[in-house]
Amino acid sequence: MNSQSRNSLIDKLRSTSDLSDRQLEALLLDSDATACLQAAADAVRRSSKGSAVKRRALIEITNDCLNNCLYCGIRAANRNLRRYCLSADQIIDAARPAYAQGFRTFVLQGGENAMLTDSMVTRVIRLLKSEMPDAAITLSLGERPFDVYKMWRDAGADRYLLRHETYNPQHYRSLHPSAMSRDNRLRCLDDLAALGYRVGTGFLVGSPGQQTSHIIEDLRFIQRFRPGMIGIGPFVPADNTPFADRPAGDIGLTLRCVAILRLMNPGADIPATTALATLGGIQARQSALSGGANVIMPKFTPPEAKELYHLY
Repeated sequence: MNSQSRNSLIDKLRSTSDLSDRQLEALLLDSDATACLQAAADAVRRSSKGSAVKRRALIEITNDCLNNCLYCGIRAANRNLRRYCLSADQIIDAARPAYAQGFRTFVLQGGENAMLTDSMVTRVIRLLKSEMPDAAITLSLGERPFDVYKMWRDAGADRYLLRHETYNPQHYRSLHPSAMSRDNRLRCLDDLAALGYRVGTGFLVGSPGQQTSHIIEDLRFIQRFRPGMIGIGPFVPADNTPFADRPAGDIGLTLRCVAILRLMNPGADIPATTALATLGGIQARQSALSGGANVIMPKFTPPEAKELYHLY
């Protein structure tokens, strides 16, 4: 694509927050578009979200999961991982230093774990809200029944992160065990929105079998769903998974996706994910922050648990 055509497409995306599928494909495939997209996305981010980077305190509360997602390092079939589940007291203890440092959002993330009971999560939410009433609580605990999401919402949870990973149903099946379905994942997202959570979703860039058309489907789904937060990151091969020897996702493509998502969703919060830093170091994360992203999530997981939480 020549520079005039490229700039024309980016200007149109910036002014309308939309392009045709063919135009989106052209930008996704054009490595020379990265810098221009990022400059436009940064301008929109500053206008819609301000110049400050939002900070969220991430606490990884369990690495135990009953699912067997083929890309995930904490999948149930990984027998080489020592499992843990933080107690309610340990979670509160991890939150206190973050609160003292000025953090006012806590992200409690973990696998779908039988030890992490619905009532225990409810207790943690209430304890946090009681001790830190001006803090927001974000949960990222996977697929749950409507009644459980409602219980947590009634207890005081404010936000929920649940990446759809890929909107294409065939691609979803290739990344997940047969017991999981894209339709159930989408049902969960609809339930969360109906309950009044500020919902976050997102997808993997460069996951095995992904095509450009799949990314466009993801962009369109996000465009329709209008999540409050959009989390994307490059695929990072994880040891002890069926995809351990697959190539990692492309950093440049991920950065273009971040920028396009900012231009299509000016008001969303978009984190610079740890997966980017894992593949490209601090420079990749900084590039995301200067190209549309506006959130970072430092870890406050206790040290003995942090070493065991290996999604990739």
